[in-house]
Order: sequence, then structure tokens, then C-alpha cells
Amino acid sequence: MKQIAPFVFAAAMLAAPAIAQIEEAPEDEGFGLMQRGAELFFEGIMGEMEPAIEDFRAFAKTAEPHLRALLSEMGPALMQVLDRIDDIANYEAPEILENGDIILRRKREAPDFTPDIDAPEIEI
Repeated sequence: MKQIAPFVFAAAMLAAPAIAQIEEAPEDEGFGLMQRGAELFFEGIMGEMEPAIEDFRAFAKTAEPHLRALLSEMGPALMQVLDRIDDIANYEAPEILENGDIILRRKREAPDFTPDIDAPEIEI
């Protein structure tokens, strides 16, 4: 056993400089690799989403004139409705009757609200 100990000690001493020469990666390099991986990930997602985005652009281009007309015709009436209610979350879903009337029922647990008396009646 005494004969092996010097050889083990010598091997450990020779290996120490070799271990010291191993370069450690700078701390910033790990962050850079993660950043590059995230960039590649998002580039891949954008590549996958590109056809859907182009389809939406085409839809928006065809729908734009119709939406502008709807806003110009219904915008003022919608603003009148919004003047008469406090928060849309305080109302149930609209109910459409057989004769075409639309009823907006206030939720029972909603806080009290007094609508603007000067607001005109809405007839659409």
C-alpha cells in the first residue's frame, strides 16, 4: 500500500494543472445562449403564424368599409345607450323578443344607478 500512495499523489499533482486550464464559460455567455434560443423560438413562431396573419390582413381589408359604415350609422345610437348605463358588467346578456325589441336587464346584485334624466329616449 505504501508503494501505491506516492504514485496516486503524483498523479493527483499532475492532474491539478490540467484541471486549472479548463476554461469556464463567462456568466454572460449562458445568458447569450438563452437569449439566442428565445430569438430562434420566436422566429419559428412568427414563421408559423405568418399565413394566419396574412389571412387576417386580407379579411381586415375587405371588412374595413363595412365596419366604417356600421360605426358611422350606429355610433351615435351606441353612445346614447352607453350614456344611459353605468357599467356593461352590471347587466345580463341582451334578450331579443319576438317582435324585435331588445331588453337589457340589470343584474340584481349590481349597485344602484340613476341614469341621466336628460338623455333622450332611444328609438332605433
